[in-house]
Amino acid sequence: MTKIKIENLYKSFGQKEVLKGVDLEIEAGEIMVIIGQSGSGKSVLLKHIIGIMKPDAGNIYVDGQQTNSLTEKEILQQSRKFGMLFQGSALFDSLTVEENVAFGLRRHTDLPEEEIKKVVTASLERVGLREIGELLPYELSGGMKKRVGLARAIAYGPEIVLYDEPTTGLDPIRADAINNLILQLKNDLKVTSIVITHDMNSTYKVADRIAMLYDGRIIEVDSPQEIKSSPNPVVQQFINGRATGPIAEW
Repeated sequence: MTKIKIENLYKSFGQKEVLKGVDLEIEAGEIMVIIGQSGSGKSVLLKHIIGIMKPDAGNIYVDGQQTNSLTEKEILQQSRKFGMLFQGSALFDSLTVEENVAFGLRRHTDLPEEEIKKVVTASLERVGLREIGELLPYELSGGMKKRVGLARAIAYGPEIVLYDEPTTGLDPIRADAINNLILQLKNDLKVTSIVITHDMNSTYKVADRIAMLYDGRIIEVDSPQEIKSSPNPVVQQFINGRATGPIAEW
């Protein structure tokens, strides 16, 4: 069953065309990994999916509902289906871990404090963190910050989790721990996941399917095994990290 459908999506910033007719369907419960060069529009696409940006043309459907024509109230309701792990974790420096995870719950729900504390504790435990609720972000390692960001993303009980470069800045061991969490959340919570990454090791580990964004369009969507053996020279150059090929170095 299709969870998200992106149809002929266009977006420009001034004279720069970023998305030039993106088409992509994401199935309920799958992990879709979107790969592509830096500056290729992956994060822009993610912002359209979550509703932060509006397209110049084209449509996005979530559960069959067209999102780019919703009212502000409907957009708020729709946004609660999403949880997002930002590239830099985006924690509030002046708030404790517990306050960071509880932030959205306190702002957008009427849950009593006692219930919020239970949800926060459960969310932190789900990402493997206990007894750190009183710490501030500067006291955490990079991997712990990612986990706290992920705990905040899932506190709402979202149906869809978006990951923007989840392993960036982490050593291979901590990166693999984040990969394991992505897989665990898919299995435990049955969420639909969209991952943006340059990390091909992570891509091959977590992806059910891989989509490559190049020159403003999705040029190929397939399983990891099929992507590895793709005859497309652009795909092969990117996944193998070669400087020479149809993709320009700079």
